[in-house]
Amino acid sequence: MRTKLFTRPGLRTLLGLCAGTALLLSPQAVAQPTPGTAPTGKQQARMAVADPAYKVLVFSKTAGFRHSSIDEGITALRSLGTANNFTVDATENAAAFTTGNLAQYKAVVFLSTTGDVLDSAQQTAFETYIKGGGGYVGIHAAADTEYDWPFYGGLAGALFQSHPAIQQATVKVEDRAHDATAHLPTTWQRTDEWYNYRTNPRTSAHVLASLDESSYSGGSMSGDHPIAWCKDYQGGRAFYTGGGHTEGSYTETAFTRHLLGGIRWAAGMTEADCRPETGYTSLFNGSSTTGWKQAGPGGFTLSDATLTSYDGLGMLWYNAKEFTGDYSLKLDWRMAGDDNSGVFVGFPASDDPWSAVNNGYEIQIDATDTADRTTGSVYGFKSADLAARDAALNPPGEWNTYELRVTGERLEIFLNGRKINDFTNTDPARSLKQGHIGLQNHGTGDDVAFRNIRIKQTGAPDPTPRTGAVKGVNGKCLDVRSGASADGTQIQIYTCNSSAAQQWTVGAADQTFRALGKCLDVSGGGSADGTKIQLYTCNGSGAQKWAPQSDGTVRNPQSGKCLDASGGTWNDSTPVHLWTCHTGPNQKWTLP
Repeated sequence: MRTKLFTRPGLRTLLGLCAGTALLLSPQAVAQPTPGTAPTGKQQARMAVADPAYKVLVFSKTAGFRHSSIDEGITALRSLGTANNFTVDATENAAAFTTGNLAQYKAVVFLSTTGDVLDSAQQTAFETYIKGGGGYVGIHAAADTEYDWPFYGGLAGALFQSHPAIQQATVKVEDRAHDATAHLPTTWQRTDEWYNYRTNPRTSAHVLASLDESSYSGGSMSGDHPIAWCKDYQGGRAFYTGGGHTEGSYTETAFTRHLLGGIRWAAGMTEADCRPETGYTSLFNGSSTTGWKQAGPGGFTLSDATLTSYDGLGMLWYNAKEFTGDYSLKLDWRMAGDDNSGVFVGFPASDDPWSAVNNGYEIQIDATDTADRTTGSVYGFKSADLAARDAALNPPGEWNTYELRVTGERLEIFLNGRKINDFTNTDPARSLKQGHIGLQNHGTGDDVAFRNIRIKQTGAPDPTPRTGAVKGVNGKCLDVRSGASADGTQIQIYTCNSSAAQQWTVGAADQTFRALGKCLDVSGGGSADGTKIQLYTCNGSGAQKWAPQSDGTVRNPQSGKCLDASGGTWNDSTPVHLWTCHTGPNQKWTLP
């Protein structure tokens, strides 16, 4: 029996299409069944899901410069509310800021407020509202407000410093999973008054979009110029966007949809990972699949910086590098309906997708299935905390963000910033300490999309190269035969003698073993048992990548096989070749 799990219980009900102008933007597109027929399960899952009715307070008091676009902003926000099931109360009267009055609103929008707009009692009421789980949305000059109120400065994330003339700029969309930015392209051209801020909010907020300072004149934030961000703040939610100076901003479909997403998130109608994020390296940035390889049938299409699965059962895996040590993997994903996919970690290199199933772990993506086989589960091993998962999960049609945090043999799973699973591997045949990552394409009709795959290695091996002997079976050393440096020279084991032929520089950063100015190499990039291991000019190919394992073996990730002293008796001049990993004594190596 499969139980539908794709909505947060009690939060949303199915909604038909609503008509309207470009400003009347619903969060999801709707797939309608053929007239006269009942919708299928997948059509039901794809139908737009309405937010419950809620109220938003729009506050636009100014004690300094007053923007002429405030009236247009209020009109646009009212239109968004009409189309998306929220009511807008607009005011410039700070007396609205009482504990009792604010309690009726899911979010409060500061629309180009300026200067000191609240007295101390009103500030206290608003602090109480935020600490009780309220939402804040700051638009444009909301950053030019309440400079002497530290709580507000932290809530807004950064305060105004200066601005150049109104002009077009390139906005770099850093997060395309948040509801405020998921609809945008990777770069967004628009005209506005672009604020410079007194501080950079990146370390305390999650940056959704930033400015390319080379695309316009007057940016003064040294090339790192956030312009929209979100953060969890003292129990509440805070979203800010620097756009919205011009009257025309509020008739831009992309910008008003940006505002809608910020309001929905601040009001708790959609989830997102709004924790600060720094130090991640992109594995898939949207432009190409370099470094990735398809295993098995089916595959992934690449469009709009998005990978979308089709057919299967197969897997797109990152073959450019095997990850060892502790790391945090983040990626954004979206189901269209009742679809199925997953993220694999901790598996050896293989062109057989079942190798990942049998030797690694799958973090499941599936709208409907049993507890240990639905979204957030370690497939077949451990269910997610379903209450936490349901509270964090966005339904089909909306984006979600996974963080998969590996620490030794521990795997923690975060969904939209909220921890939903904590699993520790105890199976000696599997290990989370090393392995590849991959995306599953499950089968025909199971279409799941992925974006922005990135990783941060928090406990990676010391990248400093180390030079010395590599010792193997019978205490003998890895040796370049006759000390020759010609391409193709056989690698062997030999009595340790400290010669240059036995001095290997092991680089954890580039995964090479170097001697005599050249690299340890799998002849022809082969993968068959018995393939010659040789010395060859360094070229950065997978044939020259070597990953030391916790069991003492040294694996070539491209082939998935191990460095092996051939035969069953190991004397001087025994050749070294590639062989299926078995952890025998002739595959154990001690590195410098």
